[in-house]
Amino acid sequence: MRTDAFALRHIGPRETDLQHMLKTIGVESIEQLVYETLPDDIRLKAPLNLDPAMTEYEFANHIQELGKKNKVFKSYIGLGYHPTIVPAPIQRNIFENPGWYTAYTPYQAEIAQGRLEAILNFQTTVIELTGMEIANASLLDEGTAAAEAMALLFDVRTRDQKKNNTNKFFVSEEILPQTLSILQTRSTPIGIELVVGNHETFDFSNEFFGAILQYPGKYGQVNDYSAFVAKAKENEIKVAFAADILSLAALTSPGEMGAAVVVGTTQRFGVPMGYGGPHAAFFATKDEYKRSMPGRIIGVSIDVNGNRALRMALGTREQHIKREKATSNICTAQVLLAVMAGMYAVYHGPKGLQYIAGKVHASAVTAAEALNKLGVYQTNTAYFDTILVKADAQKVKAIAEKNEVNFFYVDADTISISFNETTSIADINQIIAIFAEALGKESFTVSELTASSQLPASLERTSSFLTHDVFNNHHSESQIMRYIKKLERKDLSLNHSMISLGSCTMKLNAASEMLPLSMPNWNSIHPFAPVEQAEGYITMLKKLEEQLNVITGFAGTTLQPNSGAQGEYAGLMAIRAYHLSRNEGHRNVCLIPSSAHGTNPASAAMAGMKIIVTKTTPEGNIDVEDLREKAIEHKDDLSCLMVTYPSTHGVFESSIIEITKLIHDNGGLVYMDGANMNAQVGLTNPATIGADVCHLNLHKTFAIPHGGGGPGVGPICVNEKLVPFLPTNPILKVGGEQAITAISSAPYGSALVCLISYGYITMMGAEGLKSATEHAILNANYMKARFEGHYPILYTGECGRAAHEMILDCRSFKENGIEVGDIAKRLMDYGFHAPTVSFPVAGTLMIEPTESEDLAELDRFCDALISIRKEIEASTADDKNNVLKNAPHTLAMLTTDSWDFPYTREKAAYPLEYIAENKFWPSVRRVDDAYGDRNLICSCAPIEAYMEN
Repeated sequence: MRTDAFALRHIGPRETDLQHMLKTIGVESIEQLVYETLPDDIRLKAPLNLDPAMTEYEFANHIQELGKKNKVFKSYIGLGYHPTIVPAPIQRNIFENPGWYTAYTPYQAEIAQGRLEAILNFQTTVIELTGMEIANASLLDEGTAAAEAMALLFDVRTRDQKKNNTNKFFVSEEILPQTLSILQTRSTPIGIELVVGNHETFDFSNEFFGAILQYPGKYGQVNDYSAFVAKAKENEIKVAFAADILSLAALTSPGEMGAAVVVGTTQRFGVPMGYGGPHAAFFATKDEYKRSMPGRIIGVSIDVNGNRALRMALGTREQHIKREKATSNICTAQVLLAVMAGMYAVYHGPKGLQYIAGKVHASAVTAAEALNKLGVYQTNTAYFDTILVKADAQKVKAIAEKNEVNFFYVDADTISISFNETTSIADINQIIAIFAEALGKESFTVSELTASSQLPASLERTSSFLTHDVFNNHHSESQIMRYIKKLERKDLSLNHSMISLGSCTMKLNAASEMLPLSMPNWNSIHPFAPVEQAEGYITMLKKLEEQLNVITGFAGTTLQPNSGAQGEYAGLMAIRAYHLSRNEGHRNVCLIPSSAHGTNPASAAMAGMKIIVTKTTPEGNIDVEDLREKAIEHKDDLSCLMVTYPSTHGVFESSIIEITKLIHDNGGLVYMDGANMNAQVGLTNPATIGADVCHLNLHKTFAIPHGGGGPGVGPICVNEKLVPFLPTNPILKVGGEQAITAISSAPYGSALVCLISYGYITMMGAEGLKSATEHAILNANYMKARFEGHYPILYTGECGRAAHEMILDCRSFKENGIEVGDIAKRLMDYGFHAPTVSFPVAGTLMIEPTESEDLAELDRFCDALISIRKEIEASTADDKNNVLKNAPHTLAMLTTDSWDFPYTREKAAYPLEYIAENKFWPSVRRVDDAYGDRNLICSCAPIEAYMEN
């Protein structure tokens, strides 16, 4: 046995466990199990053509050598990305800590109170700096956040009778170029007409429903937009701001100017540039728009004892509920990065942020004054961190790059220079020397930062922010370290027990995959740096694209989408562009099975498609005859089918090739949702089943951590006919020859975390990847065999097998007075996060163990659910005071003097023997969701603010 093989460490079951597991399932071998699970006509005939697997040690050396090909220059490029200082205690205790990066989205609030508090801090930071009333728990990047602002204003325009039929949206020419590209992508399919122009000459026509302004502008100009907003309001035009978060510590907030929405990125709050991401965007708006707000909102509620408890609020806004009526398909957030940014605000506090903002501004002013002495004139009339100077760009660039410095070159004689938190006096003197050499003049040095300001007096911030105790009590390292640990102890993550969420693939995020993320030559590159400075990145990203092409059987890949839902949208937009290129733009009908993933209809609606839902059979499969009928009915306008494979019901449908051929025969293309790709890799692939495009959740199948709800990466892989339409970027050209405009802000999306998937595939190799898929199927079917006789299994394949996940039907337990939510809460007492609850079928649990869990952990989980089944049998419909209804049980409950329950403390807390060895205590009792929605508080408000009247 090769003990240095990475697959041995990644895959849970040991060789000695296999016979027991196979016998329990009732098969002789894994090969027999796979044969009985997977239709024979879609099996791959040859192994994946990938390089031999590296060991962890070999990969560590390889990635270090590859990283040396990246050149980390001093970056003054700006355009929404800035060098920042990641506080060491945040890097060590959050960014590099599996207790934070392996957690799941906090749908189970009682075991996520620490992360929820950290996100609440983030929301509070955003609300108070922007001057708005409500903020969400992060979006993907600034560009997509701006697109969501446009969509929200388009949605709420119907509240103004005069604006019902308006469709024009004004975009200031000061907007970041990548943001404009995304606005172009998102506006066209839903019928919004963009008008780009100068805000000073805007005519405020009645044809406009909204506008967006950049604050400060893309090259640093700070404008007072108060008059613009006031005049827009007179004409019932709502205004969004794209704002720099750090500048708001020094400038008047957009909320004080009357903004309706404020968006931006929190990257410069202690999150590395990482060649473009991941970074947490922010979105803040008015309370009256809360039900149209995209993404997740963390709100304050109470538990059954009336104690403060946090939870995800207003879930009915989300795309899984609203489906094709949703105005956003946002699914993944950027929670890990939002936690870091929020903790950056906690660590520095309001005075610290003001100091950092002041130093950045002073650096810009000092440099501008010095350059002025050289005859290099600064043209912005007011600025915060970015100066715009006139000089020979070609001469300056050659000298700057020789000195390992990057500026942004606007045109032949205009240069933009953005200063940042890391800028020192020595850096300013280096800039002076570069321009002096370009001019052929003698250089000079400055010894201190100027005290003068170039902020307009009318825009200097006078309002207070971050006054809550949490932002004023954790400024020493001891304090912040203990605060982070206090929150971590309230969260259940993969470093405690398995998280068996169906459709979410919560597999191991190996340390060797994660280590490169902390290396400066990987995390300190600006996404718009010259490509020759990012040779290591380009090599790695292209190799990852090639690996994904091999795995999917497709011809091309874009890594740009920042989430699975963004991948869906990118794939559909590529299909749309393909039809347009053939003069068949009328093809806009998208067929979606009723069992499809919840984001599918929302993504299709955003792509301007007409959604037709097709039926499923009682066995949970696509109803082929209904699909045939609808495909033929709409053959003249058929754009595509969206299909999840294996299905969301956990079954490899044997009719899949017939289904895809049916769509092609009627002029459409096939989009395969890659949510369940973990059951395909090495055994079959999207090309083989007949798909034309698929997205892949790198944060699922390919080992990027969920991070408490994000980061995510959702690349799309396409066949040859769709390669020309892969998305581009306005600054760094990527994508196909007939590329659609940008899907996300950075050319390669969240490039930094692509290192994880590259490491996973590189160390697993073809054999390891296939083995991982086989063991995912093995583990699922082993659990299924153990549950039989205790829980009904809702759907299985033709041979009675599950794919990589299964659905337990809990609906009949209502006869005992037990809901599926009671089971989810009781599992916390056993030390486990619940499986996926009531999706895709209400009243069920969808369980996916992944290949990473070993036999002992699988058995612990099975024992827990079987024990709960016995507890259900002992309950009655009229019994509201039982161990399930009262779950979860907190330490506070167990240690009170009185015990008013008809079961023992031991039964409540230690129902099985193994629990005592490693007990996880939920920090609150069951949370009252309805109360939280009725009394929506989404910031660090004092306790009086959430007491119901």
